[in-house]
Amino acid sequence: MTAFAKTVAAISGALLLLLVGVWWGGHPESLPGPLRDAFVDDDRALRAELVDSIHDSFYKPVKRSEIDQGSLKGIVNGLGDQFSQYLTPAETREFRQTVAGELEGVGLSVEEDRRGLSVLRAFDDSPADRAGIKPGELVIEVNGKSIAGVPSQVATGRIKGPAGTRVKLKVADPETGRTRTLDLKREKIEVPAAEGRTVSRGGRDYGVVEFTTFSEGAHGALRAEINEQLEKDVDGLVLDLRGNGGGLLSEAVLVSSIFIEDGLVTYTKGRTQPRRDFDAEGNAIDEDLPLVVLVDGGSASASEIVTGAMRDRKRATIVGTRTFGKGVYQEVQPLSNGGVLDITVGQYFLPKGENIQEKGVRPTVRAVDDPDTDRDEALPKALSTLGGLASR
Repeated sequence: MTAFAKTVAAISGALLLLLVGVWWGGHPESLPGPLRDAFVDDDRALRAELVDSIHDSFYKPVKRSEIDQGSLKGIVNGLGDQFSQYLTPAETREFRQTVAGELEGVGLSVEEDRRGLSVLRAFDDSPADRAGIKPGELVIEVNGKSIAGVPSQVATGRIKGPAGTRVKLKVADPETGRTRTLDLKREKIEVPAAEGRTVSRGGRDYGVVEFTTFSEGAHGALRAEINEQLEKDVDGLVLDLRGNGGGLLSEAVLVSSIFIEDGLVTYTKGRTQPRRDFDAEGNAIDEDLPLVVLVDGGSASASEIVTGAMRDRKRATIVGTRTFGKGVYQEVQPLSNGGVLDITVGQYFLPKGENIQEKGVRPTVRAVDDPDTDRDEALPKALSTLGGLASR
């Protein structure tokens, strides 16, 4: 054999080995036993075997990319943590595209539910409010597509959109199972972070301040509303956190600091996260002014930090129903494929050391609002409780 022929044979052999290697790399279950044991771990071989079986046997065609994305979701779902989730590149883009228009939608405050989105409240005079959507109802489809199991950031992103455009929501009553489809026109939703008013009861004046979000800077809006009530020389305050699903930890500390002058508000720690204490920052209002914090099952996360701090520091009486029970916090980690991992990295603890994950904060005085009426049954209970505190 000539030198040229030997060179050609060597190159051909190398190419053949490369092609065989590439094929075996995608089908490791086909490797001879000793080679598979030497070069491929059992988990990877099993995964490839499972994927090939799906391609061979599933009753309809499925893209390998869909299986790959599903397997990544499965890894995170295997943690058994409702707050940790993997967003695919498409879901991440969908979520990010809605951020600029986050105040344009139908006016719903919601929380994630395995069936879709559970309604916490429909903001006054919003499209959702005018359509009659009530707290406790479930949004199960958006524009004809189910949102069961869809991450809440993505599901809410599908509801939001430019003002003037339309969106169809399928809404279900969780008790009766009855559903209805609503065709709503999106609007720019003006929802103030804080809104106060003065209420007279039994010859006394009380300030009632609703606080809807712990977004950046929201504590300033709350302080302004409280100062306005203090200028009226009110005899006590109700801080209404019902339906407030939380937000920034820093805002929870700043809100607590409006009522607590100094000392511990909360602390956090995780398996790889050291303990970090968060103390009140001073300049609080008069700590002798009677205070009631009004909560419900939609009060979560930062709302629970504030509520728990008020309770543990004996600054306020808690009225309402048990809060949601979110005692963990997440970190968003971008991934190389364009998706993100939103993963729980630690827990937060109330001043006395309690973590309220899945337990919530239980009120001292129980007060339940009936979502089927136009009346607010819980607020009068909060005001009567405040009256008792003011009489001491």
